Amino acid sequence: MARFQFPGSSPNPLTRRLTIENWETEGVEGDKTTIKKLVFDSVVASIVEGCLEYLLAINALHLTKRVLFLAAPLLFFTSSYKLEQKQDRERRDCLLASGLMGLEMALGAGKSWWRNQNVIMATWMMLTVGICISFHYHMRTESMRKAEEMLTSMCEERARMLMEQFAVSVNQVHALAILVSTFHYQKEPSALDQETFAEYTTRTAFERRYLNGVTYARRVIHADRELFENQQGWTIKTMELKPSLIQDEHAAVIYPQETVSHIETLDMMSGEEYRGNILRARATGKAVLTRPFRLLKSNHLGVVLTFPVYFSDLPADTTAEERVKETSGYIGGAFDVESLVENLLHQLAGSQEIVVNIYDITNSCEPLVLYGVHPPDGHMSSLHISMLDFGDPFRKHQMNCRYRKMPPVSLLSITTPTGIFVIFMLVGYIGYAAWSHYDNVNEDFQKMEELKSKAEAADVAKSQFLATVMHEIRTPMNGVLGMLNMLLDTELNITQKDCAQTAQICGRALIAIINEVLDCAKIKEGKLEIEFVPFDLRSVLDDAVSLFSVKSREKGIELAVYVSDRVPTILVGDPRRFKQIVTNLIGNSVKFTKRGHIFVQVHLVEDVKILDTERENGLNGYANEANITSVNAVFNTLSGLEVVDSRNTKCLGLQLCDGESLPGTIEKGSAPECVTDQVNLMVSVEDTGVGIPTCAQDRVFTPFMQANSSTSRNYGGAGIGLCISKCLVELMSGNISFSSKPHVGSTFTFTVVFQRQHRGAGADRERSLSEVLPTCFRGMRVIVVDRQPVRSTITKYHLQRLSMITEDARTINEALYRYLISSHRGKLPCILFIEKDSWDPKVNIHIQNDLLKWKQAISVHDLPKVVLLSTIESDKTKAWPHVDTVIVKPLRASTMATCFQQMLGIGRVKNKDTLNSSSFLHGLLDGKNILIVDDNKVNLRVAAAALEKYGAKVECVESGKSALSLLQPPHKFHACFMDIQMPEMDGFQATQEIRRMESSVASEEAHIEGPIKVKWRIPILAMTADVIQVTYEQCVKCDMDGYVSKPFEEAQLCNVVAKFLASQPIPGS
Repeated sequence: MARFQFPGSSPNPLTRRLTIENWETEGVEGDKTTIKKLVFDSVVASIVEGCLEYLLAINALHLTKRVLFLAAPLLFFTSSYKLEQKQDRERRDCLLASGLMGLEMALGAGKSWWRNQNVIMATWMMLTVGICISFHYHMRTESMRKAEEMLTSMCEERARMLMEQFAVSVNQVHALAILVSTFHYQKEPSALDQETFAEYTTRTAFERRYLNGVTYARRVIHADRELFENQQGWTIKTMELKPSLIQDEHAAVIYPQETVSHIETLDMMSGEEYRGNILRARATGKAVLTRPFRLLKSNHLGVVLTFPVYFSDLPADTTAEERVKETSGYIGGAFDVESLVENLLHQLAGSQEIVVNIYDITNSCEPLVLYGVHPPDGHMSSLHISMLDFGDPFRKHQMNCRYRKMPPVSLLSITTPTGIFVIFMLVGYIGYAAWSHYDNVNEDFQKMEELKSKAEAADVAKSQFLATVMHEIRTPMNGVLGMLNMLLDTELNITQKDCAQTAQICGRALIAIINEVLDCAKIKEGKLEIEFVPFDLRSVLDDAVSLFSVKSREKGIELAVYVSDRVPTILVGDPRRFKQIVTNLIGNSVKFTKRGHIFVQVHLVEDVKILDTERENGLNGYANEANITSVNAVFNTLSGLEVVDSRNTKCLGLQLCDGESLPGTIEKGSAPECVTDQVNLMVSVEDTGVGIPTCAQDRVFTPFMQANSSTSRNYGGAGIGLCISKCLVELMSGNISFSSKPHVGSTFTFTVVFQRQHRGAGADRERSLSEVLPTCFRGMRVIVVDRQPVRSTITKYHLQRLSMITEDARTINEALYRYLISSHRGKLPCILFIEKDSWDPKVNIHIQNDLLKWKQAISVHDLPKVVLLSTIESDKTKAWPHVDTVIVKPLRASTMATCFQQMLGIGRVKNKDTLNSSSFLHGLLDGKNILIVDDNKVNLRVAAAALEKYGAKVECVESGKSALSLLQPPHKFHACFMDIQMPEMDGFQATQEIRRMESSVASEEAHIEGPIKVKWRIPILAMTADVIQVTYEQCVKCDMDGYVSKPFEEAQLCNVVAKFLASQPIPGS
């Protein structure tokens, strides 16, 4: 009785001991078929049981685990094989359980095998090597097949060309035979003799490059020999130069080419091979060849070509006997086969790769070499044979081609398997690496988390460092500039005042450089953000131009700005950064321009594209262009000087002259059918300065780089303004470019993308954002006198912003004539706007007399006011008679409005200049209680002095905690200027505490007294040197009311004070 038990099995019913005895002794009832099934099942189970006992007996061997791993499924299926009887179910269940136990053991035993990395990598490598070898074998076989095809192609091509060239030579001999037949036998008397034949063949030898010499041998019958020899004066000789023996006929050479004149008198039929060739040639009418032999002069291998000459043309079906009767002679020539083949191979590509041999195989047992060496060179395994047909059916030729050396193995057959091997190895290595490092993923993840935390902390530290640096640098500079302002307010002599003003200018220049460097740092860190707020583009440009008004007047250069009417009034974008770009470009132009003009233009990008298209197609058909280009004999520009890019002038002139609109665009004042939210603007800054040297133009936008080392000394600046402008333009989804010419000037052009103000914002919102301009000039008529059309257009642009009606006049006489015409119509112009270039003091008397005459004649009571436009401010100009006022450029609509109000004496409107006056500030601040919170004593002195200058009562504290006690409602203060970075409690925390106190007091008063009469909310204005966007957002988040950057100036202080203190009630009243 055999027994077995799985090791480690538990004594449960499913894994109890099984015995063969149980299978043999259990009674089974049923028919014979059932008994046979049970007997078969018992035998199968016994075999499996015996195998398992044997395998368990040798369990110490490592191989048993592998075999058991493979035998487990067999045990599983055989143990359950058709045991369907009820009495066998328990036995079947036991066997199934045993099979599953064996499968589990097998998997456990083989676990270390199939998870062994070395075994898997070895299997992978073997598989990779097998695939690579298969690819290499396949590709090499394909490469050899292509090499054979290439050899076949080259050999067939050479054979074809050789046969074609040989056929050409045969045709030339044929043509010579026709020549002899025609002029020697068909002419009476003969037109051909020895000299003629020799000269003709010599002069036409270039057509027979490979025929060393041609001869004509006359057929002489034996009966005619004596007469022939008497006529020729010589005796027919054999090839051995002996008198020819008696024979049926002879082929005596009578016309040899000059190069072979020595064979004259020879009998070509005296040689056995030549005789056979001649007989075959005249019988067939075709060219026949001899065996190859060495030519005398060149020692090259060649053949003799023989062609028959007949008395007349014979039809193609002529018999051999008839041809023999009609034969008159024979044309022969030595053909240089070796030279022909050498020249042919030299012309063909790839001739160096193959070896060519040509054989005469008429006798196949003994082939004769016609070209090449014997035995042949080259690789013997590659051979291609091409048959050659030279037109002689008796002789057979063939060309053997083989590679000079074994064709190299295809690089593709090496690189492709190598690439596959590398890819498979890389894949295997990736899998191996992924498997090997799987357990280290969590550790790496933790390290990455730590690194991420450190990087975020470093980023925060960088931002804080940037804010700290800005604050620490600008804070002492605020003290320096503030003290200088205080010093300038004191009584100083001329030298002291000049020193203080110089120091103030240097301090402001230093602040500008610091701002540029910090902007550059913020751009590199990606911290510079673009705002999206509504703003008035024209007002921003006027402000930017006004910053350089003093410098432009000192230099006497024209500074002007023009914005197309098609540009919307209100746009949504970042006005501060846009103004920074324009200011940088204008500042560069002012620095590098000594004469001429600086012109800023703004147009829609689509308008400029239309103008470019029309200019390419030819704009000469437009009347406006003709007027523009013909007015000035020099250059039609703002100042009359040459500019780099004349497109700006054409863009301005074609759009505005005579009020016409651009071709293909929307008419002025009409609403477009489809308006997009985006507004693409093109801004150009044109100057007539020194220009940029060609060698420096490629580094214009490189930070801290200038044209040369002396640029910074001569003109100033750090060389980063253009770099910052380029970055800002790109942040606004635009691009910047320039064109420059030394000693002519430069034109910088950039595009920006703004958003259109939504219609839902309303007209009130638009009026609040626009520059405040008076409306009392609406409909007034103005005559602009200017010889420069571009300058006149700019002047009219500013006047039209005041809703005035403008007219053009090139001279004063023309203006007076227009004035006279208008007087008859009853619409007198109110103002004559005269450019200084068009004004001549000598004409004053004539103007006065004419105006007085017109006044008496047409009863005009009010003469027009005369306004003079000048680039330079001069007392002499203001003293000219008949000039009511002088406006010094650059022009600005608000400045012009103020001058008109004073000149005409009509209603005045407060404008920015009025608001910025000292008297306005004094009226706002006089008697107001203001609290200043700053930890820096110098800044406290500067801020207090700046406010006390205008009558304010200032109280200073040095910390946020001290401010809390003073601002506990009720208090006496009208406003609070608070620094942000302070010890103990910074400005943000102090502001939040103050707002909580105000909210608490307001709630208590509302609960006790009902509606509150006084709202306890004091305006808190951040006063800090940190001007980054993040700080501004934090100020707004902490419920501050405004923002004053250090060092603050009078204009900035005026804007803030006017906003919060203009109509504020007294606290506690």
